[in-house]
Amino acid sequence: MNPTNKALRSQGIPNVNADAARIASRLGTFPLFADADRGDLVTIAASGVELDVPAGWSLIWAKTPADKAYVVLEGEVDIKLDSGKTVRLGAGDVIGEKAILEHSLRSATVVAATPLVVLHFTADAVTSLYADVAAFRTALDTALANRAA
Repeated sequence: MNPTNKALRSQGIPNVNADAARIASRLGTFPLFADADRGDLVTIAASGVELDVPAGWSLIWAKTPADKAYVVLEGEVDIKLDSGKTVRLGAGDVIGEKAILEHSLRSATVVAATPLVVLHFTADAVTSLYADVAAFRTALDTALANRAA
């Protein structure tokens, strides 16, 4: 992360587009986004905010409204299901999208198992990208299908 973005984030002012090209390149290395063209990757990257998250922090809480989703850029998260089962996901995985797309409460709690770098999306951004960017829609549909299998 460049020093300008770090300084802006420390003041609570995200620099959304400054690193879009770099983030787009990173997204393109993940299987879920491997077939996306460069323009779609930049659109996806520019629609989110890159954040650093320390280990142990909760990103999403079960039985709460769906207001955000993430693409994990670096690190791993633990998905703690109501059944007591824990699933570990990592770089390239999407989290939080299911409840947004299904207009439902969260079905799991997500905790950073390691320090993370994530691309944070508001629910509105997820909804817009899903409707307007085929590569994003395909990535989310694939992620959901893989988890259901």
